[in-house]
Amino acid sequence: MKHWKAGKRTQAGERQKRKETDGKTAMRVSSVSIGVNLGLSLLKLLAGIIGHSGAMLSDAVHSASDVLSTLVVIAGVKLSEKKSDPHHPYGHERMECVAAILLAAFLTVIGTGIGIGSVEKIMSDTQADKEIPQRIALIAAVVSILVKEWMYWYTRAAARRIHSGVLMADAWHHRSDSLSSIGAFIGILGARMGVPILDPAAGLVISFFIVKASYDIFKDAVDKMVDRSCDDETVIRMRRVIGELDGVKQIDMIHTRLFGARVYVDIEIAADGRLSLWEAHQIAQNVHDKIEGEFPLVKHCMVHVNPI
Repeated sequence: MKHWKAGKRTQAGERQKRKETDGKTAMRVSSVSIGVNLGLSLLKLLAGIIGHSGAMLSDAVHSASDVLSTLVVIAGVKLSEKKSDPHHPYGHERMECVAAILLAAFLTVIGTGIGIGSVEKIMSDTQADKEIPQRIALIAAVVSILVKEWMYWYTRAAARRIHSGVLMADAWHHRSDSLSSIGAFIGILGARMGVPILDPAAGLVISFFIVKASYDIFKDAVDKMVDRSCDDETVIRMRRVIGELDGVKQIDMIHTRLFGARVYVDIEIAADGRLSLWEAHQIAQNVHDKIEGEFPLVKHCMVHVNPI
């Protein structure tokens, strides 16, 4: 009994340590994101003013909005790290989903705004009266594309490593900014070549990709809030791991549900009905420990034993 309790404390300690490590990773990535976005916003603002580019000024505002989105990420991660309490016995992991939904809504507003503005420009006849953008605006657009694409892959890798939906949402926000800068580049280049309508046309395409990304983020967050099951491959692996344990005659039922970035598992196994209560309990404990040990995302595993 003492060994079992010691094992439980060790597992709980490892999960808490892993959670703290994931939180530090998210905070580090978010800090880098804020610094990069502030720098890019200033660069684009100066390039837009000096280079007489409205597209670059709009892109500067977009980069500045990324700072707000990253603050949402930080808030979501911090809230999800709060320990369980009497009013929230299952923890606060779903707060990360709430943050992701807010970020998706924010992206939708940005994408829709860009789309509406692009349509208005296409319908307008004042494009020819606009000042020709200077080369510095083109250079700023290229720098923004390269930096924001790097930030997308950097944030995406961290999000996958710690299985963070809200960090993945922020990664897609970086991608949306990269797409926005591509649109700005095309528009500026088109204006310099005498085809100013390329600016709003590119903006319309970009708005579609931004709204599509926000939909994917929203869908993923909602799936995690409504107890959607794990992917089939994970469940198959769980069945294989359980089936290899001594004393397990068969698996009667296995249910999984996503809880934020974590997973809850309910399992019913069949064991020899002639076993003592202690022996049956030990088999169930082995299943519990194996699932929580082999699958780091599993927050809790409940095992019920049926006689056979």
